[in-house]
Amino acid sequence: MTAFDDRERARIREALIESGRERFARYGLRKTTIADLTEPVGIATGTFYRFFDSKEALFWTVLEGEREDVLERYEAAVAAADGPREEIVALLTAICDEIEANPLTRAVLADGEIDRLIRGMSDEELAEGHRRSVEYLLSYVESWQEAGAVIEADPEVVAGVLRAVTFVTLHRDELGPGYPAVRATLIERLAIGLTATEE
Repeated sequence: MTAFDDRERARIREALIESGRERFARYGLRKTTIADLTEPVGIATGTFYRFFDSKEALFWTVLEGEREDVLERYEAAVAAADGPREEIVALLTAICDEIEANPLTRAVLADGEIDRLIRGMSDEELAEGHRRSVEYLLSYVESWQEAGAVIEADPEVVAGVLRAVTFVTLHRDELGPGYPAVRATLIERLAIGLTATEE
């Protein structure tokens, strides 16, 4: 078994992440093989498992690497909005747009692989993913509640409601041509229902 020094390990790991980003976006998770991921990096397929437990683990690592840029796009959308109701609409619209436009998530959603990805996660990983997504939304909810602009309810419940709305993206095909209007109406009506001080 080839031994890699720390520098070589770091190089190979980054190369695998880049290979994953490119191939998952192009082919989706199911159609991408371990050999597809390792061939451009110049390592044997068995060596892959010295860096990642599975291609699903690599996929989540790729998504995590894009997190900061994605969050910046969300924050810019909220900053451009005028008032809490519009901020809710802007945030949820930006999240749904990202899910639909990001080539990585689009490839996974198009192949119906989201359930497989979730099934492959441990209970701890699922709980951590939920915590992080709710935690991000919670910061907005708490800010809106402190300003008296959003209903007084358990902030985690409100954040969970916001998160739940984004799952409409998973049913885009089922909703058919009316999907854009359904999504926009759902987001708008939720924003109206959550805002406490606006008509």
